[in-house]
Amino acid sequence: MFGPNPKRRAGTAVALALGIALLATGCGNDSSDSGGGGGDGGDANLAITFLPKNLGNPYFDTSNAGGAEAIEEFGGSYEEVGPTEASPTSQVSFIQTAAQQGVGALVVSANDPEAICDALDEARSADVKVVTFDSDTNPECRDLFINQASAEGIAKVQVDLIAEQIGGSGQIAILSASANATNQNAWIEMMEAELEASHPDIELVEVVYGDDDDQTSFDKTAALLQTYPELKGIVSPTTVGIAAAARYLSTSEHKGTVALTGLGTPNQMREYVKDGTVTAFALWNPADLGYLAAFAAQALVTGEITGEEGDTFEAGRLGSYEVGADAAVLLGDPFVFNAENIDDFDF
Repeated sequence: MFGPNPKRRAGTAVALALGIALLATGCGNDSSDSGGGGGDGGDANLAITFLPKNLGNPYFDTSNAGGAEAIEEFGGSYEEVGPTEASPTSQVSFIQTAAQQGVGALVVSANDPEAICDALDEARSADVKVVTFDSDTNPECRDLFINQASAEGIAKVQVDLIAEQIGGSGQIAILSASANATNQNAWIEMMEAELEASHPDIELVEVVYGDDDDQTSFDKTAALLQTYPELKGIVSPTTVGIAAAARYLSTSEHKGTVALTGLGTPNQMREYVKDGTVTAFALWNPADLGYLAAFAAQALVTGEITGEEGDTFEAGRLGSYEVGADAAVLLGDPFVFNAENIDDFDF
C-alpha cells in the first residue's frame, strides 16, 4: 500500500480550508494584476490563470483551491477559467484570451495532448509560462508538467486493489474518462501490462469511456453490468467515473458482489465506503497538486528555474522539488482510502 509523505501532508487540512475559503470569497484579482515573487523576479508578472479540463468538476474545484492558496501566499493574482465540457479543443479559446490579457502563467490540465498545442505555443511566444498538471500535453508544448504520481505507481495501486477485492481472478472492466485523456491512457496501458505480468487469472473484458460526465459514466456502468453478467469488478481511474459507478452500484443488485475501485476523492466516496459499496480506492491530494503547480509557475515566471532537468525550487509547505526528465515534477505516491481512514480527510 502506498502511504503519504508526512512532511508533504503537514498542514493539509488548514491549507484546504484556506484555499476553499479564498475561492468562495473571490480571492482572484483581475488577471492584469501582478505581484512580487521569489528569486530575482521581484517585478515578475505573477498573474496566474488556472485552466482545468472543465468547470464544475469536484476534483478540479479542489486542485484549483490549492492553487489559489499558493498564489495568495506568494502575492500573485489568481483566476480560474474553463469550458463546461471536457472536449479536445474546448480549452483553446481560454488559452488565447489569457495570452491576450497578458497573464504571467497558465496552469492547464489538458483535455488532449495535441489539440491545444498551437494555442499554447502562441501563448509561450507572448512570454506566458505554461505549466500542465494532472493531464499533460506533448512535452514540447509546455514548460513544466506537474505529475500527481508516477504512472507506474498509479497503475499498480489500482490493479493491486481490484485484484485483492475480487480474489485474484475473474472478469473486470475499466471505466475511463475521455478516449483522448493522456493520463488515463497511460495508466490503462500500464494496468494492462501489470495484469498480464502479475494477475493472469484476471481478464480485462473492455475499456469504456464516460467522458468525465456523471450521467454518461452512470450509463456506461449499467451497460457493462448488462453486457458482462459475470463481471466481478470495475476500475475507474477518474473521480467523476468512480463516483457515478458507485452511485449506480449502491442501489443495484450488484452492490457488494461487484467490486469497484479506482481514483476518487474522500468527500465523493465517503457514503459509498460506509455503505459497503466500495472497499478501498486511491488518489493523491489534488489540493497539493494545484498548490505545487502554482509554485512551479511562480518559479518559472521569476526565473528561479527554467524547467531544465535538475532545477530545484521551493513549494511552500510542501518543501523542495526537483525537475526530472521531460521537464516533469512528481508530487508523490498515491494514497489508499478505506473505511478506517476516510474520515481523516476532507476534500
